[in-house]
Amino acid sequence: LAAILSSAMLLRHSLGLEEEAVAVEAAVDTVLAEGVRTPDIAQQGMETTGTEVMGDLVTQALQDS
Repeated sequence: LAAILSSAMLLRHSLGLEEEAVAVEAAVDTVLAEGVRTPDIAQQGMETTGTEVMGDLVTQALQDS
């Protein structure tokens, strides 16, 4: 997620694409709101997923928006 959010920063600060940056951030927020976590950010006892699945879910949320 940090790499994905870094791309939002690139869109906003280097390319001047505010709307696109907001869309990326919203997609990450959507996936996190659904309770999906990778092991590094999960609380003990939470079900986790790998980074590939997390990336796919963020991509899907971005496409659905």
